[in-house]
Amino acid sequence: MSAALKLALGSLLIGCVVLGLKALAWWMTGSVALLSDALESTVNLATAFAALVAIRVAQRPADAGHPFGHHKAEFFSAVLEGVMIIVAALFILREAWAGFMAPRAIDAPLEGLLVNGAATAINAVWAFVLIRQGRRLRSPALLADGRHLWADVVTSVGVAVGVLLAVLTGWWVLDPVMAALVAVNILWSGSRVVRDSLSGLMDEAVPEDTLALIREAISAEAHGAVEAHDLRTRHAGSATFVEFHLVVPGEMSVFDAHEICDRVEAGIGRAVPDVRVTIHVEPEHKSKQTGIVVLD
Repeated sequence: MSAALKLALGSLLIGCVVLGLKALAWWMTGSVALLSDALESTVNLATAFAALVAIRVAQRPADAGHPFGHHKAEFFSAVLEGVMIIVAALFILREAWAGFMAPRAIDAPLEGLLVNGAATAINAVWAFVLIRQGRRLRSPALLADGRHLWADVVTSVGVAVGVLLAVLTGWWVLDPVMAALVAVNILWSGSRVVRDSLSGLMDEAVPEDTLALIREAISAEAHGAVEAHDLRTRHAGSATFVEFHLVVPGEMSVFDAHEICDRVEAGIGRAVPDVRVTIHVEPEHKSKQTGIVVLD
């Protein structure tokens, strides 16, 4: 089992534990704000399952029907997660409105807050793990899951503060007001997850720092060629796809041109992990004088 799959499975198990704790906190208190926190955890659990499935699909090797692989499956998972976050926020707003119209006292607030605090601590640790490992493994699904969990941690802290203020002041209306604020924060988080995932589905180019590494690798390793131009990049899950035209002297043999291509591919592979490189070799008269300068 790959590291990404183990992390996705871990998210599923931890999601079950956190959901149980937050549901218990709501049952003990009857707090609308704590109910909103528990509702968000149901989304965490569902999206953890979606991420697990997406990562399994994304790791399948390329086949006749999918010659470029299945890497984009992770983006679909992240989009689904964003949509589910937004749906959860709408449910929370409905509960907050009902609580605002008929505010009620909170039962066993301190005990409920302690239970909810334990769930928040677990989420905080796991969010840090997912974000760190998601970046290392270049997994959009794990990153989306980690960022969502961190947003959950922030809102959980806000919920705890709101419930505590309601208890101390006796202003029970603060409970549904805090739930509404949680919903607004969740809506922002969900929209960000969807936006980031759509960029991958739309074949957005790699970030500028990665593009600079690719250009440097081509320039350093393509000695013997004239230039490289029409560089295009895109990312799909953990994979990066690079295409460009390599101009070589017209009298160069196919063997020598192929040697340059192998050298360039290896150089890009050292600079960018999990990269797929496609090079179109052209004769010297195709030079555009505007591409990547090749170092001697």
